[in-house]
Amino acid sequence: MKWKKLGRLYYIENLCEELFSHCANPLPVHLENDIYRVYFSGRDIKNRSSVGAVDIDIVKRQIIQEYKTPFFKCGKENSFYEDGVSIGNCYEANGEKYILFMGWQTKNKTHWRGDIGQLKLNYDYSLILSNEQPYITTDEIDKISLSYPWVEKINDNKYLMYYGSTINWQSENGEMIHVINYAVSNDGINWQKKGLAVPYEYGMVQAFSRPSVIKIKNNYNMWVSSRGPKGIAKYRIYHSKSADGINWEKITDNKSAGIDVSNSGWDSEMVCYPYVFKHKNNIFMLYNGNGYGKTGFGIAILEEE
Repeated sequence: MKWKKLGRLYYIENLCEELFSHCANPLPVHLENDIYRVYFSGRDIKNRSSVGAVDIDIVKRQIIQEYKTPFFKCGKENSFYEDGVSIGNCYEANGEKYILFMGWQTKNKTHWRGDIGQLKLNYDYSLILSNEQPYITTDEIDKISLSYPWVEKINDNKYLMYYGSTINWQSENGEMIHVINYAVSNDGINWQKKGLAVPYEYGMVQAFSRPSVIKIKNNYNMWVSSRGPKGIAKYRIYHSKSADGINWEKITDNKSAGIDVSNSGWDSEMVCYPYVFKHKNNIFMLYNGNGYGKTGFGIAILEEE
């Protein structure tokens, strides 16, 4: 795989109280022609995240419309998303379009806790919360915390969900162990958890975040941001592939990802939170750079498969 970077598309500076900084986890939804509405997670001055959006012509790389207020705000005190909403992808099930998200809290001020919530994408592209309770939460399989979900429709009777799950906040090498698990569904609504999706190697790459999956020819491909043991590197984008969407290659380095940090500029320290999608005859990636999205998001095009 080889990606060609096309530059930064967008960043924010104090749009409003809820969208003071950051535009993390870019999620493109096609509107018409080459125009996409890109939803993102912005932050207020207390680092709580809400969902903002911007309309962009991704071919001309021009801003069509910037929205000054959030499409969905973080929750009230004691809600499962009181400290933030970090979005995954958009998918269709049962005639509706949904966006799953990680709703997070920082009750003890040491570690965040994440649950998965569900937003419905309305016909006018507004967002509404399906339920004030978590859509998917912790249990015997996911004992500590959940993160960034991605739903992939395999066929009309099979959906796969990939999501992050915390095994340990701090391992012997000082880095958390946060892996990619998966669940299956025959309707995209009711899910059965299955456990680990992507093999990993302790001490090499063990802190995964925000998987993005796309089928290219005969293989499913996943790009995911991760870092190795504490102090070795900030987030980089990694890659794995699978013939069936269930049995994935082990991730030990980022050589096959085809994208890395730049020598200077907005993405010179970090690349993270990829979103890979097809548009016409091309495959694009939206991704964040330095500061977990503080410097905005950019776009790259796949040159070599």
